[in-house]
Amino acid sequence: MSSDLTPSFSSRSLPRQQPEIGQLIRDLRQAVGSTQEQFAVALGVSFSTLNRWENGHMQPSPLALRQVESVIADLSQSAKLPGGSEALLAKYGCLGS
Repeated sequence: MSSDLTPSFSSRSLPRQQPEIGQLIRDLRQAVGSTQEQFAVALGVSFSTLNRWENGHMQPSPLALRQVESVIADLSQSAKLPGGSEALLAKYGCLGS
């Protein structure tokens, strides 16, 4: 029996499929030039947790997904995301059409 415990997000939200979430986290981290250690600190998780997310070995909890969204929003508002980041976010369905 499978149960989707992931909350439904708005059209600006993270995708729910695990491989895409891990890849999105990795792509965004690399886009801002952060190491896994630095990005883990920004998210309030351990390096090993972030590594497991990026490699698809563990799914972020709904709370962790909200924290990722918060960090993305903060980076977007502070213009720390490089110019191509909107395309990256759109690729993963994080931006509304």
